[in-house]
Amino acid sequence: MKYDAVIFDLDGTVLDTLADIHDALNFALTEVGLPTRELVQTRKSVGNGLRKLVERSVPAGTTPEKEEELFRVFTARYKGHAADKTSVYPGITDMLTELRAAGLKTAVISNKLDTVLKPLSRQYFGDLLDIAVGERANVRRKPAPDAVFEVIKALGCSKDRCIYIGDSEVDLETAANSGLDCIAVCWGNRDKDFLAECGAAVIVSDPKEIVPLVTK
Repeated sequence: MKYDAVIFDLDGTVLDTLADIHDALNFALTEVGLPTRELVQTRKSVGNGLRKLVERSVPAGTTPEKEEELFRVFTARYKGHAADKTSVYPGITDMLTELRAAGLKTAVISNKLDTVLKPLSRQYFGDLLDIAVGERANVRRKPAPDAVFEVIKALGCSKDRCIYIGDSEVDLETAANSGLDCIAVCWGNRDKDFLAECGAAVIVSDPKEIVPLVTK
């Protein structure tokens, strides 16, 4: 089926942001006197937004006050260092360019704070994306469909002509909750076997596989 719009997750799908998230998290953990984490632990914990990552990164018994302090230090650090090591996954820019040339609209939706997402989107993708929507007050995070519906309305597309692409179980749930077709990618924070176990019907291992799937 040919679609009119493709909606992407950000972290682990179009941008490799894990190292910067991990570094900011460990900086904050050290600052508040809590044990640091291994990269593999951070990788398994991302996907539901920075607050949920904090909740998953503290030892059992951590007080709500200490957790809130960690969140404040972490988000402040990450906002200033969100592009130190972050990079576009190989093939993503070419894929987005092809989608735009084919007349498709493109968007990014993320559980990353909107104030961090929008600058990253502009820096790395410029006019290759029509809109980027991140976490804000009074908008439920993915896997709730709120941001997806907001983007679809902004793009002026019908839901059955949009497809969602992401790298995690959260993205699979988001697509299902939104009633959108979904493509899972296995170059990000979850591997192919895990995505298959979570019910992914279509899994790609290279961005160049996406174009024919959404244009023909």
